[in-house]
Amino acid sequence: MNGTGGDFTVKARIAVFVSGGGTNLQALFDACANRRIVSGEIKLVISSRDGAYALERARARGIPAVVCSLDECGSRAALEDKISAHLEEHRIELIVLAGYMSILSPDFVSRWPERIINVHPSLIPAFCGAGYYGLRVHKEALERGVKITGATVHFVNEIPDGGKIIAQKAVCVYEGDTPESLQRRVMEQAEWVLLPRAVEEISKTVIEKRWRHCDD
Repeated sequence: MNGTGGDFTVKARIAVFVSGGGTNLQALFDACANRRIVSGEIKLVISSRDGAYALERARARGIPAVVCSLDECGSRAALEDKISAHLEEHRIELIVLAGYMSILSPDFVSRWPERIINVHPSLIPAFCGAGYYGLRVHKEALERGVKITGATVHFVNEIPDGGKIIAQKAVCVYEGDTPESLQRRVMEQAEWVLLPRAVEEISKTVIEKRWRHCDD
């Protein structure tokens, strides 16, 4: 039993989209290794830019890792066609955005209802939406003087950071924090905890839906 379209695996087939160093990708690899993720398996890594260290993390584990960049493809439609071809080739069932800095079109997202999840470094609806990524999120949190921040895992829809929330975890802000120190604490205490947990939860849902469809 393996694959989709007539073949069925026990585990959900996952693609992880990245743009940088891949710390959240590493958290997923670690969760698979220590069996916090048992219902899903990473089968593909797609990066929005060449040279991202996340690609090396994947290749070191023998996982297919490809670059799909807007500069290379020339248009968003061509980019998403290329991405879709890779997803189809690897029979992907769940997409995880883990530090992915490119916005997916409403058309693309509509083809993956509740099959794309993202981790965002704030407690949505605070410090989120178009343009809110990386250190900017933590810089603005510190400028506003918040005492609690955190991370959110949510489904992806046509609105940046606007999809249904799956899980959130709060993190304390300390006097003397910098955007860099706060970013690190949010990753360690929230993102790397929530994302593997959500991937396992949604992977189970993917498997259940797959078998229900098979029974039908």
